[in-house]
Amino acid sequence: MDRLTEMEAFATVVDQGGFTDAARKMGISKSAVSKHVSALEARLGARLLNRTTRRVSPTDIGLAYYDRARRVLNDAGEADNLVASMQSAPSGILRIAVPTDFGAAHVSPLLGEFLERYPDVSVNMVLKNRYVELISEGFDLAIRMGDMDDSSLRARKICETTQRLIASPAYLAEHGRPARIDDLNDHRLLYYSHNAATSVWRITAPSGEVRQVRSATWFSVNDGQSLLNAAINGLGIAYLPSFLFARAMKNGLVQDVIPDLPRDVQAMHAVYPSGRYTQPKVRALIDYLVEKFSNRNVSGW
Repeated sequence: MDRLTEMEAFATVVDQGGFTDAARKMGISKSAVSKHVSALEARLGARLLNRTTRRVSPTDIGLAYYDRARRVLNDAGEADNLVASMQSAPSGILRIAVPTDFGAAHVSPLLGEFLERYPDVSVNMVLKNRYVELISEGFDLAIRMGDMDDSSLRARKICETTQRLIASPAYLAEHGRPARIDDLNDHRLLYYSHNAATSVWRITAPSGEVRQVRSATWFSVNDGQSLLNAAINGLGIAYLPSFLFARAMKNGLVQDVIPDLPRDVQAMHAVYPSGRYTQPKVRALIDYLVEKFSNRNVSGW
């Protein structure tokens, strides 16, 4: 007989308190339940149930076996549900957190086709310029730029962008063009930051060394478009991803401040909670974004 069926018969007898109710629960005959339990006891060489004319109860050995058997049966049920879930069509509300500028410029234009492709999915996209706590804040997925340091999350790269030092021609004409990273200390710097006191840039030098630039902040704001506007208006030098400044640079509103510096490449990742499996709606959106961004230049230059 099948070992899992024997376990199920025994555990159901314990759950239901007798063979008659167990048979009704399993949808088989009482004699079939009895045969499964007897075969299990014979295979194990131990009596698992105390049988009387009035009641059935597990022996001490039977109670210990029941605890482990019930866990095995629950895991088997979860495995069946997992396969069914992974094969099911994506559906339900998909709540995602995306950086404001990247979401507006590159994610929003793609969602219409995604929703047409998966009509049973609805998307709630929240534009936030901070790292959200996915589980506690109820998000299924977030898009983040840079290295992934949180080992509790799973991540998949969807595209890359680059970061450059940019400033307006008017600013550079008035204050001069820095020739090297150290010269930035003598300039007005525009920071993206929630806390101006801890503003810092990490810039790759021609030697490959990653240098940290930290100085008094002339202007600080937690919005990329506002930083770009400040740079265009001649307030100082900003360090921004190219998907933000590409059009302004093409139109001559800003320039690459130190062209000889290597391009700092930043990956954009889709991150989601780790677990035994990925929900179909989450997997569908990640696959879709990877597909679309493989043919899309988010750097813009």
